[in-house]
Amino acid sequence: MTNWLIRNAELVNEGRRYVADVRLRDGRIETIAGELAAQAGESVVDAAGHWLLPGMIDDQVHFREPGLEHKADFATESRAAVAGGITSYMEMPNSKPTTTTLDALEDKYVRAAAKSAANHAFYLGATNDNLEVIRSLDPRAACGIKIFMGASTGNMLVDNPDTLDAIFRDAPTIIVTHCEDTPTIDANLARERELYNGAIPVERHPYIRSREACLKSSTLAVSLARRHGTRLHILHITTAEELALFQPGPLKDKRITAETCIHFLQFSERDYATLGNQIKCNPAIKSERDRLAIIEALRDGRIDVLATDHAPHTIEEKALPYEQAPSGLPLVQFALQCALEQHFAGTLPLERIVESLTHAPAQLFQVAERGYLREGYKADLVLVDPNKPHTVKREEVLSRCGWSPFEGHTFRSSIASTWVNGRRVWDGIRIDDSVRGERLAFDR
Repeated sequence: MTNWLIRNAELVNEGRRYVADVRLRDGRIETIAGELAAQAGESVVDAAGHWLLPGMIDDQVHFREPGLEHKADFATESRAAVAGGITSYMEMPNSKPTTTTLDALEDKYVRAAAKSAANHAFYLGATNDNLEVIRSLDPRAACGIKIFMGASTGNMLVDNPDTLDAIFRDAPTIIVTHCEDTPTIDANLARERELYNGAIPVERHPYIRSREACLKSSTLAVSLARRHGTRLHILHITTAEELALFQPGPLKDKRITAETCIHFLQFSERDYATLGNQIKCNPAIKSERDRLAIIEALRDGRIDVLATDHAPHTIEEKALPYEQAPSGLPLVQFALQCALEQHFAGTLPLERIVESLTHAPAQLFQVAERGYLREGYKADLVLVDPNKPHTVKREEVLSRCGWSPFEGHTFRSSIASTWVNGRRVWDGIRIDDSVRGERLAFDR
């Protein structure tokens, strides 16, 4: 069914909250108005007391396909995403093989078209030796170019100064960066190994993947972008110090922007004592001071986008000793609910949360016809019940890894429905497995 009438919802969109009816027809938002009459052949949802939002656009996920399907794939993770109100995602290149050629990039689109329940796009990854591939990229073929400016995963570290300079100079589209300085991390790790005789506790993670490592690398990225006038987006900001690199205010006025992730709003270093390697990620979750500074930066627009960096690993892998346990958390299924907790706590306005989850990524990446509740736009929507608390249980986790760092936590809202291109793929209880998302188009 692609024709729907959603009645009496409170729309949260483009800085406004207001009650209206929304008609979905043939995959698009046909009409937004008051008191629409039901038409033949359409399903009607009474959304009184619910918020209707544009579907979340997640600009940073790791869905592990190809090569790491024992952790996740496009089918499992996209279903977890839509159950959490994410209707579009942009997936990272550190799969096996890495997405560092145009053929590997197109292979991901073919795979996702066959199995993804959500709309999708993919980054082309940078390496020290694929500059010509980057130069040849059609800007509409990828959401952006991803540079690991620091140790993270696989062989994708770009640390050749001449190569970095050339990529920033010649990139045909937006560059997104993971910023941590590898020599700083290596020195920190060597010191901790000696101090703890090789048995490093996970509580030391934010001191190994330190604030100094983040700031040094982010500062380099910003300096390169300013030198060449590059469109730069720095991912997963974790420190108060890095915030001085960015300007508050509207995204439309910026060439350099920043993103943070929902786990940096939820957790701080005090949570390592209870969650351990489950919240080990790169860059690391840091102090309560950093957490509060990040929330304030989201409020004033110094940070533009809120995403997940969804990165599942099996619970067995996470149970390994600190140095062997991989970094990353499964987050997409409960990301929107986690973000909305900032509204309930009074720390972020609801309108600003929606902007950072939906409007900002659509604008930043020039996503065509998505990210807003507008007549004529693609019908990607999420209906939230703000009066129905939800306690996370392991048995409901849809990600293939089968666990969540939020287990046992009660969120103050629930995801009642998610529509992707006008089809309801999540009804609050189950997934419609017949739904397939679309390849994201870019107005570039």
